[in-house]
Amino acid sequence: MGAAQLDPVLVGQVIARFRREKGLTQEVLSGLSDIGRTHLSAIENGERKPTLETLFRISGALGVPMSIIVAEIEREAGS
Repeated sequence: MGAAQLDPVLVGQVIARFRREKGLTQEVLSGLSDIGRTHLSAIENGERKPTLETLFRISGALGVPMSIIVAEIEREAGS
């Protein structure tokens, strides 16, 4: 049995949904989390996987514990 794969599109969708729920644009969230807007856009579009450090920064900027974001990703992945 192979290792489970984390779908970067799903990760991006969850992050984008939290961002929209907070009423933030990509520009604002990228500034608050100190990552480039194009990097954030690539994460939200599933083109890049965020590192733990990046996810930690994004969650802090959103005011949402990283564990909540990870739990939502796991829930949607059916884990």
